Amino acid sequence: MIAYDRKHWFSLMFTVRGTILPRVRRELVYFFLGTLALCACHQWLFAVPVLNSLGHTVMGVTVGMLIVFRNNCSYDRFWEGRKLWGGIITHSRNLVRTAAAFASQPVNDLADLVTAYAHALKQHLRGKKDLSEIEGMVPADTYRRVVAADNPPTLLAWYIGDWVKQRHVAGQFDAATARALDNCAAGLIDCQSGCERILTTPLPFAYAVHIRQMLMLYLMTLPLVLLPLMGWFSAPAVAIIVFGLLGIETVGVEIEDPFGDEANDLHIEAFCAQIRHELQATTDAAEARVGGLRLATPEAPSRRAA
Repeated sequence: MIAYDRKHWFSLMFTVRGTILPRVRRELVYFFLGTLALCACHQWLFAVPVLNSLGHTVMGVTVGMLIVFRNNCSYDRFWEGRKLWGGIITHSRNLVRTAAAFASQPVNDLADLVTAYAHALKQHLRGKKDLSEIEGMVPADTYRRVVAADNPPTLLAWYIGDWVKQRHVAGQFDAATARALDNCAAGLIDCQSGCERILTTPLPFAYAVHIRQMLMLYLMTLPLVLLPLMGWFSAPAVAIIVFGLLGIETVGVEIEDPFGDEANDLHIEAFCAQIRHELQATTDAAEARVGGLRLATPEAPSRRAA
């Protein structure tokens, strides 16, 4: 995702990086040159047939409604993906925070498991198997099992639940605390399932094909409407309209899957880094508290005696 200043709109007009212009430039060239060729034929070779502008306008309204539908669906998926990753951040915070608050021992290993879970989920949603970035976060045996798993984040979530169970059995947590921690781990799985739902359920094929077919039919017949009215100026006019309509449709296609690594996808790397830094700060604070309590313990009897 590209960070930008929303208030400096004038500078955004001349930005190319991250826009849809590189994706539609070939279509722009084709339609511009095709309209120029049609103008040349109409000028020097034969009369080009003319289409009724009213009928074409009605078709344009239909195309516009289809494009709006496509973009609404795509942005709903994008925003839902952002909310789900917000839930992952929230559950990660609560899981480590609660464990650090009630545990009598450091919970660095839990923080590492949760951080590894976020990184593994990022790779899983992108269809990548490279989990080398979590190799130092989990034990070697755990890492080998996670790498070999079909769904690495799900297995890491199991290890998180097993961590809670072992500490509960050891008496570090009571039943209520263990239940709260397990609910946070379940929340991670719920968010993961939501992300997988978005990933594996694209816009229905019939919708995608029909929208593209209607859009191309409208744009290909547009020169036959503008040529008698604008002459040679119809070529740049067609190019501008192609840029507007085809660009909007292309934006919808690009944000339909928000978990990739393209310019307009969610910045999942930043989310994972945020989780890692915040959990590290939490465990550092917990270690400082435990260390302070241990240092204060020998002084307690003297204060009571006083």
